[in-house]
Amino acid sequence: MKIVIVGAGEVGTHLAKTLSKENQDIVLIDEDEAKLNSLDSYNLMTYCGSINSFKVLKAIGIETTDLFIAVTPDESRNVTACAMAKSRGAKYTVARIDFFDMLYDNGAQFFKSIGVDELIYPELLAAREIKTALKRTWVRHWFELSNGQLIVLGVKIRDNAEIVGKQLRDFFSLSSFFHVSAIKRYQETIIPRGDDYIIEGDIVYFATKMEYVDKIRELCGKQEINVKRVMIMGGSRIAIQLAKITKNNYHMKIIESDPEKCNLLAQRLPYAHIVRGDARDIELLKEEDIQDYDAFITLTESSEANILGCLTAKEFGVPKTIAEVEAIQFINEAENLNIGTVVNKKLLSSSKIFQLLLDSDQNNSKCLALSDAEVAEIVVKEKSKITRAAVKDLHLSREMTIAGLIRDGKGMLVNGNTQIQAGDHVLIFCLNGALHKMEKLFN
Repeated sequence: MKIVIVGAGEVGTHLAKTLSKENQDIVLIDEDEAKLNSLDSYNLMTYCGSINSFKVLKAIGIETTDLFIAVTPDESRNVTACAMAKSRGAKYTVARIDFFDMLYDNGAQFFKSIGVDELIYPELLAAREIKTALKRTWVRHWFELSNGQLIVLGVKIRDNAEIVGKQLRDFFSLSSFFHVSAIKRYQETIIPRGDDYIIEGDIVYFATKMEYVDKIRELCGKQEINVKRVMIMGGSRIAIQLAKITKNNYHMKIIESDPEKCNLLAQRLPYAHIVRGDARDIELLKEEDIQDYDAFITLTESSEANILGCLTAKEFGVPKTIAEVEAIQFINEAENLNIGTVVNKKLLSSSKIFQLLLDSDQNNSKCLALSDAEVAEIVVKEKSKITRAAVKDLHLSREMTIAGLIRDGKGMLVNGNTQIQAGDHVLIFCLNGALHKMEKLFN
């Protein structure tokens, strides 16, 4: 597949690096040659030129482009670039936007009429992720397939967990209700086998069905928190979207240091309590009764401040903390700390875009992009290689595992004797760069 990415900023560069590992034909366009030069070691082509130029589009062969992604910081240029690319033959276009108003009142239909097939608003994706984290407080990641027929849980394991120190083969009697699909340990993600152990500090990814979720929670020694009071550090666009989509669900307090932002927040969010001040100020947090809150969410522009804010909240006894960590290099370190859920807009945007790569029918493919691994749902086609033998006889790479599948609308876990059939929606875990190897089995 030929993929053109416009904009070598943080999002575009992350996408280009990740997709280049998937054996795709990648072209990255930017007007800053220095940004492009830093990517010489990756398996992709770069082009320095204006993103809103028909001459540039012709030079990179836009008429043969399968997916055109515009993710510059300027949403108007992104929309224009997509419209131009579509008019010259690009099959599918995606534009990153920065304001929710563009999606309001059937806005997406208008933009599709001018050549923009998909709009991605990272702040809304992050807000939805946080909403899930407030509902499922004991998990780090929650991912549903087919309206909850299969669930993927990422759980941080503490020393009180029943499963600490056990090998995966010890769970054979429990394999009917969960599948340990991946383990995040320190800086590495492991696709485990039967002789792997679970140790304290691991983030373990379970595939399961909804009726077994509480049983996994008990095995992991976790308690569900009933969140009623939420304190937010930073009145960002994510905070605004979160307040809107959880309206009246929580008593919400937002602490923001910028007086103009405070006025704007008070106008747009009359159902939230807005406090002007610096949430890094310990005395202010005490005055605002931080110890009485169930959740503390840090959404400032600084990853470091967000991490430290959550650590401070934990010291005050806040049971659930959530940090926006936009610096990807900090994610592994942040997940090793006691700061609860980590949210990253780049990875969420990547997940959304990966959906477009896996299948032309977006409703039939979903993907969760982790910092160094992927979780994907792929539909099995007729006469696919993966249908020719039981899973144990497919000789899968150690970089991947099949965790479960949806068949005739019902979820089921996969074991070595499972025979995959055409039409199944298969849930796979794989390390970065291994997705294209798995796709070959489905063709």
